[in-house]
Amino acid sequence: MAGLQGPHESPAANSRRCGDTTLICPSAKLSTDPSSSQTPAAQPRNPLHGITLEGIVTALVTHYGWAELGQRIPVRCFTSDPSVASSLKFLRKTPWAREKVEGLYLFMLRDIKRAGGSQSHSV
Repeated sequence: MAGLQGPHESPAANSRRCGDTTLICPSAKLSTDPSSSQTPAAQPRNPLHGITLEGIVTALVTHYGWAELGQRIPVRCFTSDPSVASSLKFLRKTPWAREKVEGLYLFMLRDIKRAGGSQSHSV
């Protein structure tokens, strides 16, 4: 009788018993449709909004160079035969490394702003 729905039970009651939350809480189900209206149109307080990971890595390499980038974030994709393509492949699979790269990018932006917009980096 555990899996059968009685004549007076609603489908939601049956869902609760089976552990399915889609009928009880439809908003719990995430949409995989890229055109979904769940994505916010603008994030004015998020400095990473609209910037690709490739753009972040390219900006860091332009600003610091591969050698210093490898010293600041010691991962093999920055220290051993570095390239943007290999770095992107690694960073997309490794959340902790991506967080470090995004953090360094935000630090770089603050550093540039503090220096008055100067793009050069003194060693």
